[in-house]
Amino acid sequence: EGLSRRHRYNFQLKPYNPEHKPPGIKDLVYLEPSPPFCEKNPKLGILGTHGRQCNDTSIGVDGCDLMCCGRGYKTQEVIVVERCG
Repeated sequence: EGLSRRHRYNFQLKPYNPEHKPPGIKDLVYLEPSPPFCEKNPKLGILGTHGRQCNDTSIGVDGCDLMCCGRGYKTQEVIVVERCG
């Protein structure tokens, strides 16, 4: 006991794509491949990612590179004006 996960199992988890962030200590990591999440699959309860909003500057799971699955995406700049309380 007292050994870190890295030393206990003698391996380091790395992202499949080196441009994406490595898993954090609170991230759930699967050792088997997940079913494809890009396309809708009602049988598996997968809603797909078409039409979802993504974050163009994020390298996480909310980033456009991952979420748009290579389909491309449109960017939109929105200016929000609010009154002071």
